[in-house]
Amino acid sequence: MSADAPRQFKPNLVLVNRRKAVGWESRKRAARELHRVGQQHGIRETPTVEAIEKAMYRHETGRVSVTDPIYRQLYCLAYDAKPHDLFGELTGSAEERPYFTARSHKFLTAFVGAEGAALLRETTGCTPAEGQLHTCYSTPVEHPEGDCTLYVWPCGSAIFHLVEHIELSTIAALAAWREVSYGDNIKWTSDYLAPVAPAEDQSAVYVLGAHWVTEPAWPAELLDAALRIMSTPKVLLHRDRALDDEHLAHAEMVEHSLLSEAYGHAGIESFGVPGISVGYASWSGVVYHPISAERSLTEAEMVACELAVQAMWAYSDAIARQVEQGRSPQVSPEYGWRYLRGMRSRLTVSRLRETGQHQAMRRAILRTSDLMPALDQAIETLRDTDRG
Repeated sequence: MSADAPRQFKPNLVLVNRRKAVGWESRKRAARELHRVGQQHGIRETPTVEAIEKAMYRHETGRVSVTDPIYRQLYCLAYDAKPHDLFGELTGSAEERPYFTARSHKFLTAFVGAEGAALLRETTGCTPAEGQLHTCYSTPVEHPEGDCTLYVWPCGSAIFHLVEHIELSTIAALAAWREVSYGDNIKWTSDYLAPVAPAEDQSAVYVLGAHWVTEPAWPAELLDAALRIMSTPKVLLHRDRALDDEHLAHAEMVEHSLLSEAYGHAGIESFGVPGISVGYASWSGVVYHPISAERSLTEAEMVACELAVQAMWAYSDAIARQVEQGRSPQVSPEYGWRYLRGMRSRLTVSRLRETGQHQAMRRAILRTSDLMPALDQAIETLRDTDRG
């Protein structure tokens, strides 16, 4: 943009829509209400009605961001909202924002049972997979969105590992893409398996996402907060609300606010090493950025860990579902409690040549996935029913 070009403003549609939602069509009416709220709550420095009306115009049209603590408090009280629901500013137009690039790793997971797994391996021509934490089989498959590999475990877990290259200007855009694409991914997985080895429970088909950030878009002081948000991107979105332009604009402002607040969450675990990498795991997924590629974890290590964890999660979940339906679990004897005990050992016991970084990643993913309680319960259940 040239020095003589007029400045472009981004309206704060969230503030506008909040005002209209409570029935205040005019800013003059809203200014009177905010003034009344300030007096009711004993805010001694509440501005005059005229000053509030002028400030609202500037805030809603995007001429200035809401930085004054008094106005932030007044808006939150009047609209019964949290600060990150209302405030934040976008960094200019989409063309002006820096982009981050990443490889999205999606693990499209289903449980097809031992017989279904054997049939799937035979039909697709799977061969023994190399570099995995425990025995499984794999083969490339065609997928319209990216590079895809099918992994099949003899116990009955099937995972399509889909890799997509993404370039986005905001984490909000990533959250929206993730929300929409996951539904498509689940349908594709079910449709692919249906003719050969249908999932035993279609409602249990799911997607777990991991992101390998190659080029970040944030300054060093915001990188950690940005990757924490990226590990839980759904925090930016409203539940049960259409993903329209207004929703995305709101999500971008929430992102800006959370970045400025150095967003943290009890359910996020770090496994990065200062100066070498930044890595976070959560229930929603994993994100990793290698600062020093020669000293950090490799992408293949992250993928292998997630494949192993999700395969055992799908198997444990299938056993739990049978129990919850009042049935004794039906599993092949060779994949009974002894098999699961071996898998638990492989996932939890450190290897002699395992690096500290790999150990930290594995433990963070295990804890945030909540796999171990499910795996322990599955082992106990199969022992009680003398399975394996």
